[in-house]
Amino acid sequence: MKKLVVTFVFMFFLSFFFILNGCVNQTLKTSYHEKKQILKEVKSEWGNAYFRGTPNNWGITHMSKIGPHTWQIIIKFNNGDGYGKPRFKIDHFGDWKESYPANDYEVEPYTTYKITFYDDTHYIKVEKYIKAVNGVMLQAFQWYLPEYNEKTKSGLWVELSKKIPDLALMGITALWLPPAYKGQAGKSDVGYGVYDLYDLGEFNQKGTISTKYGTKEQYLKLIENAHLYNIQVYGDIVFNHKMGADNTEWVNATKVSWNNRNIEIENKTIKAWTLFNFPGRNNKYSDFKWRWYHFDGVDWDQNTGEKAIFRFNGIGKAWDWEVDDENFNYDYLMGADLDMDHPEVVQELKKWGKWYVNFTKIDGFRLDAVKHIKFSFFNDWLDYMRNVLGKELFTVGEYWSTDINKLENYISKTEGRMSLFDVPLHQHFYEASNSGGYYDMRNIFNGTLVQKNPIKAVTFVENHDTQPGQSLSSPVQDWFKPLAYAMILLRKDGYPCVFYGDMYGAPGIKEQYRTIKKLIEARKLYSYGKQYDYLDHQDIIGWTRLGDEEHPKSMAVILSDGPGGSKWMYVGKKKTKFIDLLGNIKEEIWTNDYGWAEFKVNGGSVSVWVEE
Repeated sequence: MKKLVVTFVFMFFLSFFFILNGCVNQTLKTSYHEKKQILKEVKSEWGNAYFRGTPNNWGITHMSKIGPHTWQIIIKFNNGDGYGKPRFKIDHFGDWKESYPANDYEVEPYTTYKITFYDDTHYIKVEKYIKAVNGVMLQAFQWYLPEYNEKTKSGLWVELSKKIPDLALMGITALWLPPAYKGQAGKSDVGYGVYDLYDLGEFNQKGTISTKYGTKEQYLKLIENAHLYNIQVYGDIVFNHKMGADNTEWVNATKVSWNNRNIEIENKTIKAWTLFNFPGRNNKYSDFKWRWYHFDGVDWDQNTGEKAIFRFNGIGKAWDWEVDDENFNYDYLMGADLDMDHPEVVQELKKWGKWYVNFTKIDGFRLDAVKHIKFSFFNDWLDYMRNVLGKELFTVGEYWSTDINKLENYISKTEGRMSLFDVPLHQHFYEASNSGGYYDMRNIFNGTLVQKNPIKAVTFVENHDTQPGQSLSSPVQDWFKPLAYAMILLRKDGYPCVFYGDMYGAPGIKEQYRTIKKLIEARKLYSYGKQYDYLDHQDIIGWTRLGDEEHPKSMAVILSDGPGGSKWMYVGKKKTKFIDLLGNIKEEIWTNDYGWAEFKVNGGSVSVWVEE
């Protein structure tokens, strides 16, 4: 009986094994045939692949075929265009019948991506894309430009339009234009005595229709021409104050000390220029009227003719904070100082900003006098502008201080929403140019924004405020400017800003168009790839750039604020001939078997050695 049971159990498991084996074999056969069919379907190559997403309003954009089963597109996303977070799909036929992925692929706003799609596996590779473009901003004006000529219809807007092709060809990628709206002095106003933000040279106000630079039509045409040549335009925004009021109002105020704005001297009722009605515009674009309670203070009492700083009294009235701590509170600068704590002021500036960008099609902002405006204001304003307009809107602020700690603090408080001009670097250029060759060039970048925070540094040599005779006059000597421009244009860090007065000349400033043009061209052609620094001598410093895949040629830059000399530098090219692009040294230089050469420079000069 026991044997019978054992035999039965053995036969049962043996039968089960054969049944199971048959099932497995059938399953394997089925899997094989299914897999073969799947592979056959997968291997069928697509005839087209389409990108569909928020940047093209979910329309169809053809992707480029870059290899077998491989499609690619480089595209920039904005803020989602009403669909929430930016997103996309890849569509086979452009009719949604076969699209990948199953759920929309979400990406970051205001970012350019390289999207690669493999039609055999349906895999989507998404990479952030940064093309090597060496941007150069031109501050496209100087303080002493002639006023617009009504008879010849000539002014800055017209002259710049003529220069656009040349600027684009040499490598200018953005224009910082002066304030385009009507100032208190009409055609004589450089633009910083802002009267009416909505008058871009359209209305008969302050004795003129045009601004100092031309008419509204000429301004809009200039922006259009710049865009045709892929040049961006940054508008100069002056929010700190208004000037040239249409009438006065009686206001109770407290006179404060010039040197300590928190020290109160006396309380009095003054006659302040604070009433702005803009009768010449007659409510076109906006019916907002400015009154005394939209401001924090003024510096003139029309009743007594007294010039002093008067802080207005009233509910909620006080100097704005946080601002620069110079004079213990540097909210007040000039004119009628805007109250950035007043909700009507904040709302009106947002409304105007939206109108201005939509009306002019500008691409970004240069913000005037940001250290005098409560630091949190532009956080809110820029967030609003970028979100409601769906544009990146590059922004650089003017925080005039040589103290790097103040600049870093402002960038921190504004959470990186804007760049700042590198004022400490300008100050170093000014001091070096006036030191008679005794400046220690090893320290030229120490304590500068481009050294501490290169991503947020807009480097410059000169601007309208540093020109001779201006409020921040600190002119860099003409002989040093080629050296300074080499230092902002040909290094890897910072966003360089070239000054119109240095390019084309200005009172007390020598025109250096040819030299600066060659340096801009050198940036466009050679200033790429790895950088080796040789900032190791009190007079002679240099650096090299080794190029990249798209720009394979090397470059060596050497400059001296004292006697001429030479420096051994590595350029990574063996037995290669280099010439001085600027022509300051006529002889050629050859590298050795290891990619090194002794590059030369004349006294008080700069040489840019490039592969021939």
